[in-house]
Amino acid sequence: METKSLSLLGKILPLAVLLFAVAIMAGDTAAAQSAAPRPCDLYAAKTPCVAAFSTTRALYRAYTGPLYQVMRESDHARANIGLLRDGYANAAAQDAFCAKTACTITRIYDQSPNHNDLTAAPPGGAAHGPGPNGYDIPAVAGTLPVTVGGHKVYGIAIAPGMGYRNDSPKQTAVRGEPEGVYMVTSALNLNEKCCFDFGNAEANNLDNKAGHMDAINIMCHGKPCRPDAGLDMEDGIYGHLKVPAGTAFVTDMGACDGQHTYAIYQGNAQSGGLTSTGTIPLPKGYQPMRQEGAILLGVGGDNSNWASGYFFEGVMTRGMPNAQTMEAVQRNIVAAGYAGTLKP
Repeated sequence: METKSLSLLGKILPLAVLLFAVAIMAGDTAAAQSAAPRPCDLYAAKTPCVAAFSTTRALYRAYTGPLYQVMRESDHARANIGLLRDGYANAAAQDAFCAKTACTITRIYDQSPNHNDLTAAPPGGAAHGPGPNGYDIPAVAGTLPVTVGGHKVYGIAIAPGMGYRNDSPKQTAVRGEPEGVYMVTSALNLNEKCCFDFGNAEANNLDNKAGHMDAINIMCHGKPCRPDAGLDMEDGIYGHLKVPAGTAFVTDMGACDGQHTYAIYQGNAQSGGLTSTGTIPLPKGYQPMRQEGAILLGVGGDNSNWASGYFFEGVMTRGMPNAQTMEAVQRNIVAAGYAGTLKP
């Protein structure tokens, strides 16, 4: 019986491989793409995602929900923008809904089980926004077209006065707990102003001093712009890694044990691996960290909302990811195939 079973298996396996190859050659790549791991699948074993945002693609292999919500200026109607079969954003749905009028991105859905969605940031100690009741305004939809996985999609273009926040999320790191963060961004459309951040921040929108933030940051230094990546830990951005000026798509990553050490990683989101500071000591006054767990995008912890920048996807983890995991996520980002000509 064992010999017959092995013989049958020997016939079935080559047939299965052949059928899969035929499907790929026929152009049926959607199932293969959707079956491939995404960043949060790569983090899942030891440092699971607690928040995952993107307007371009699913960040979990199994995610099938909406990516973001847009609102029409003409009648204030809203629509959720979801996914195509292969896990990339359905930009055609946005184009149809927003035809002949402007739309804004009113909600960025958290793809993690925590549902830590982002909406327009409330006023803070540093600045009020230009929106109602001092809130920041949402980004204009459709202003940042790119392609990912061969599909037309849209990123988020942040200008001064724009920003997103969630001051009461679930499961994010607090009071010295370890965490990781990354975003796919750009070295274009930056300025020298505070603060194009994504990550962990104060829950009361005030500057609560050293260690109360842990957010990845990119910004210009000097003129012409010399961008770099670092961790905004409040009252200081640390671990600066130079980003080649003019790089269209950039991967910026941070990891922190919350007690003694952290690391910054930086790479081209279209090719290659990562450079890193390596694991280095937290600055004096930041041991341990004092994170409060709020999530922000495009602003500083006290709603310093004068920065500009581009955002395509980003994740926060519970636990400090190691270098090998960060490299695996970078390979996934490169394989996603970000492309397009961005405005400087």
